Amino acid sequence: MIQPINKNINSLQEVAQPATPADRQIVTDLVDTLRAHQDNCVGMAANMIGQTKRIIAYQLGPMLVPMINPVITQKQDAYQTAEGCLSLSGQRPTTRYRNITVRYQTTDWQTKTASFSDFTAQIIQHEIDHCDGILI
Repeated sequence: MIQPINKNINSLQEVAQPATPADRQIVTDLVDTLRAHQDNCVGMAANMIGQTKRIIAYQLGPMLVPMINPVITQKQDAYQTAEGCLSLSGQRPTTRYRNITVRYQTTDWQTKTASFSDFTAQIIQHEIDHCDGILI
């Protein structure tokens, strides 16, 4: 179900709790909400829909990919950029990494490790920051 976008700075700065199989509906709602905002958004974290769970979703071409309990385990090649966010107004400067490795769980609760680069890595870093209560 499509959820409203959370713009409350205090709740956006809360550190997300690990997700469990009981949180499947949050995954579905997050993907549905990202799909509804695809024209101006490429990624979302659960706290952006008012849920303090460690769940993100990002756009990869036509696919919307959820990641549960993502953790960056490796990062390389820092650079400066500016980003926007549906939960915040305007663009803000931030440091990102061109190459990252992430450990996460799939919607089947299988643990995976994958490497990402460039814009996809940037999206994932932004959303994992949301899980950690970090705003750009």
